[in-house]
Amino acid sequence: MTTADGVILEKGLVKGTNWWGAFVIGLAGTILVTGIAPYVVQGTGALGIILIGIETIAGCFLCLCLAELGCMWPDRTGGIPGYAMESFRPLVGDTAARHIGGTSGWAYWLGWFPVAPINVILTASYLAVLFNFSDGHMIMPVGSTWGSPIGVTEMLICFALLLAIFIPAYLGIRLGAAFATVLGVLSMLPITVMIFLPFFKPSVIHWGYVAGFHAPPGVHVSTTFLAAWSFPILWNVIAMEAAACYVGECHGGARDAKIALTAEGIFGMFIYIMTPLMFVAVLGLLLTSTDPRTEYLAYTAHIFGKGSWENWFVGVPLILALALSVLNAIMGVGRSLYQAAEDGQLPRWFEKKNRHGVPGNAMAFNVVCAGILVLLGSPLRIYIISNGGYLLACAGAFGGYFVYRHLRPNDPRPFRLPTWCKWLALAVFVFWMVIYFFGGWNSPKVVVGPGQGPELYLLGLLIVALYAPLYWWRKWQDRRLAAGGRLKLAPEAGEAAAVLGTVSMPDLVGAAEAPPGDGAPDPVSGAEPSGEPPVAR
Repeated sequence: MTTADGVILEKGLVKGTNWWGAFVIGLAGTILVTGIAPYVVQGTGALGIILIGIETIAGCFLCLCLAELGCMWPDRTGGIPGYAMESFRPLVGDTAARHIGGTSGWAYWLGWFPVAPINVILTASYLAVLFNFSDGHMIMPVGSTWGSPIGVTEMLICFALLLAIFIPAYLGIRLGAAFATVLGVLSMLPITVMIFLPFFKPSVIHWGYVAGFHAPPGVHVSTTFLAAWSFPILWNVIAMEAAACYVGECHGGARDAKIALTAEGIFGMFIYIMTPLMFVAVLGLLLTSTDPRTEYLAYTAHIFGKGSWENWFVGVPLILALALSVLNAIMGVGRSLYQAAEDGQLPRWFEKKNRHGVPGNAMAFNVVCAGILVLLGSPLRIYIISNGGYLLACAGAFGGYFVYRHLRPNDPRPFRLPTWCKWLALAVFVFWMVIYFFGGWNSPKVVVGPGQGPELYLLGLLIVALYAPLYWWRKWQDRRLAAGGRLKLAPEAGEAAAVLGTVSMPDLVGAAEAPPGDGAPDPVSGAEPSGEPPVAR
């Protein structure tokens, strides 16, 4: 909607789903267990159950903290980055808070969009096995330092999958949520059932494999080893927070935010802890591959015996699970870019919504970038690069929760955790930042291989630093529009801002709107005020 003097009042995305939609699309984070569990068990043995368990409990706690923040700001979309600016504002002020929000949005983008190339690479390899075709001529587009060989046929399938999954994402949140519901049920049901299958044949369970939570033979466990492995583990096991990306599009506002994130955290904690536990209890340390399909087949073979049906029983749910994660990688982080652009931190191009009410440009950008990372051909290397952004954003969420809860304890909260949770959030923030720097630096050498230097980790940090030129580009756009008379400021907001570059257009507009509850109709919808107190910002 536009006023007579040209000021744009319309903000936010279409309210086209509910808590269930946010929950099922957020299952894309929980589904990442299929990739990390075999890999961690092979590298760390039964000790990996402890590492995954500790970090997953912290991830569930993150969901609860986000539920509290999401209930306070139910119209902000994009999840973690959408809350960063508001939560840090009481401590650092408007300008610094905006940069924290912008950096968080860009770092979160680096953390989530690589899920798409990783999972289409795995999907293409599974399709090749199920339908018995070759990966094609092997090439190495980016060299051995940054990538590994990938088949031409496999690469083309990856590109086709990215474009196919982009379609329901582009056509709106309702279709995206419906598509996610089908994928989520068809994938998570078999994966959940596989956790319980050994209990129907108790003879295949050997709890002695788990006892003591030992590392594999010959592996020296040190502080560096634990920190290095915790780095890629955290890229996976806290990803159920993805449900927060969609609460800004839920009809029920605070209620939907609380239900979606609480359910996502509890279910994710169950799946992430029980999957590696049952892998070790059934297979011991016999895992010889990091490929999820291979290890799930070994798991089911120990229970049922070998059979041709297993390829389909395991392969189809895994393919659907990977497709759901790709969908979220395109949709969810597209909303994070959109929110950062609406807040004035990223170029206006990301702010554009298509006719279906979703950020089409931002999602298309994700697809293009995902296609570029497919050329690396190596999911593990992409893990390291991606977590240079993801863990920074997630750790920052705990820091922001502590700041807002400590400095604004009396602000209205439809959902409130106990007071001691703010101190726990601060402790996790400090711990995760140690993992981010110390573990991230050592992870390529310990996890990828002894000959691997820190280049992959440093590349992730460099991409995060690209926020600065993107922000300058946005400020240049704003100055050009102001000089041309196309950027109109509300008088009250113009008086409040000393410099145009310190305030985003949506906030300037918000300053001109009548506050809720003052007896005036809402300027956008024309609805009468509800009489409820305004939500604190």
